[in-house]
Amino acid sequence: MRRFLSQDIIKTLSGRQPILIIALMLTTLTGFRAMSQTDPLFSQFYHTPGLYNPSWIGLDDWLRIRGGGRLQWVGVDRAPKAFAGAADMPFKFLEKKWATGLNIYNLSEGLYSTLSLNAQLGYKFRKFNGEFTVGLQLGLYDQSFKGSEVYIPDGDDYHDPSDDGIPTQDLHGTAIDFGVGLTYKHKYFTAGVSCTHLGSPSIRLKTDSESGGESSSTGGDITDRYFEFQAKRTLYLMGEGNIPIKNTLYEILPAIMVYSDFTFTGFEAMARLKYRKFITGGIGYRWKEAVTATIGVELKNFTVGYSYGYPLSEIRKVSSGNHEIFIGYKMKLDLGDKNRHKHKSIRIM
Repeated sequence: MRRFLSQDIIKTLSGRQPILIIALMLTTLTGFRAMSQTDPLFSQFYHTPGLYNPSWIGLDDWLRIRGGGRLQWVGVDRAPKAFAGAADMPFKFLEKKWATGLNIYNLSEGLYSTLSLNAQLGYKFRKFNGEFTVGLQLGLYDQSFKGSEVYIPDGDDYHDPSDDGIPTQDLHGTAIDFGVGLTYKHKYFTAGVSCTHLGSPSIRLKTDSESGGESSSTGGDITDRYFEFQAKRTLYLMGEGNIPIKNTLYEILPAIMVYSDFTFTGFEAMARLKYRKFITGGIGYRWKEAVTATIGVELKNFTVGYSYGYPLSEIRKVSSGNHEIFIGYKMKLDLGDKNRHKHKSIRIM
């Protein structure tokens, strides 16, 4: 028997505290629709763009390592939490320029948990006074659901505890996943388009009884039951700029990300101001969801960024907002063709 799990329904069962149910009712009654996003959305997406675009890697001669997390709707039980890490670098092979990257993220929403691990490869070529990167991504997409923690209050008019469409056992499944992207880097801006979960993989979530061939407590064989989760194919359009203000020590750093799973479309925009290539601050907006303030510091090869998001929906009545923090490190790479250790003739020294 095949079942498709609805995140929007199961999440309403996620918390044992009434505050979560109240918050979800408020967002529904006011017409607010949060995107059931397959990938985690970070307000500081410019720190880990490779999460969304496999070609946004190795754009300069640096090895970059970034990691951070996001706590959404703080104060709401089992609210979304996301943690991510990414690394990328350019390299040369067969006299051509390439790039490689690796990223991992964990996203928990209610009783759902997603773990994604991806390897990336990009090929670079110059055109139109800039550099293009074509990127491919291959990885594993792991999904789990804590059915053993489903809680339906007595007298619930919307959910029947005996509904076999609501699993009461822990479920787990893994699928192969891949994505593609194209990025163009110019002196003053970078822009790219990508698609994650290109094959829209369907993950079969298995129960312990299915794996072990056990029977249910009622004596019936449930090994023919399984549930499925489908990762949504998601399109991203991203862009960021670096605009120096003439005769000053300031730079303007605009960034925007538009995302669509072909059912829902939204965007995140951020405008930052950098001073002395050391400290940045700015404000951002996530469509119909939040207004964000961010601050960052760059000290030698280290970067730290923090952002706070104030919800615009009725969820603000039960939440103190969203928090994000990212930490990064970069190291300069020598990709020159010349041997740095060649010896000069003593006659010209």
